[in-house]
Amino acid sequence: MSASNLFGSDANTYANIFTYMGLPLSRDLSDQVDAVVMGVPYDLATSGRSGTRFGPTGIRQASAQLRWEEKRWPWQFSLADKLRVIDYGDLNFDDGDSNSMLELVTAEASNIMAAGKTLLTFGGDHFITLPLLRAAAKHHGPLALIHFDAHTDTEQSDLAYNHGSMFYHAPREALIVPENSIQVGIRTEYMDEDHGFDVVDAAWANNHSVEDIVDRIRARVGDRAVYLSFDIDCLDPAYAPGTGTPVVGGLTSDKALQILRALQGLNIVAMDLMEVAPAYDHAEITSLAGATLALEMLYVFAANNVLET
Repeated sequence: MSASNLFGSDANTYANIFTYMGLPLSRDLSDQVDAVVMGVPYDLATSGRSGTRFGPTGIRQASAQLRWEEKRWPWQFSLADKLRVIDYGDLNFDDGDSNSMLELVTAEASNIMAAGKTLLTFGGDHFITLPLLRAAAKHHGPLALIHFDAHTDTEQSDLAYNHGSMFYHAPREALIVPENSIQVGIRTEYMDEDHGFDVVDAAWANNHSVEDIVDRIRARVGDRAVYLSFDIDCLDPAYAPGTGTPVVGGLTSDKALQILRALQGLNIVAMDLMEVAPAYDHAEITSLAGATLALEMLYVFAANNVLET
């Protein structure tokens, strides 16, 4: 095997671990870039254990264990041959200033999408998805949401910052269309049972095949532009203990990966991976799961957007 990874940088799993998958650290949104990875180290909207502000760094560090593969199993192509990706780094906002975080995330995400790039964001707590949806809807119109989580996050809360209420507010801001949106892995109170989403609860998901789950997803979202949001606590704590609000009875990491792979062909325009809290992790189990799920998302995007080589 050559000394470089699939993105052309050092494939060493323990040296120079600065960016996700060894990607170039850049904010150049030129025509040479197809997708952008961005971190948002924010966790002031957390209701449970804090610490997800360290999620982007944890995911990047764990991704070093994936860098040596030139072609990821079971994909039949090398990602570098089909996709040009940069690591945008983390957004930097004043400590404790949630307003500036909201404005900055929306502005930066909007700038990236306006340049025609697909954005993959690492959190941070899940509240970050709300400003990301504002940016995505600005450029793509009202979106279908595919949401992996233990919680519906549809709490009827008037709090300005709450990682359990984004998907209560998003439909009311006309950012997402509930009739085309679906949530997978839910195993807590539904909060607002009139939220309008199709809910694939964890028990149903665990008792049915990947094909059954994907059929429900495809039937729900149709041809609408899709925002894909993955809260790591969708996974059972056996596979992802490092998160703020762990709930037993979730999906396995393998089943989640298989579902993501089967989303090829959907019009996914933006993605995120949220709620990794490395302080509660052991042996980087959760951070590695997050890094791997994110890599799968990039492969799905690449499979949908084959480049001329």
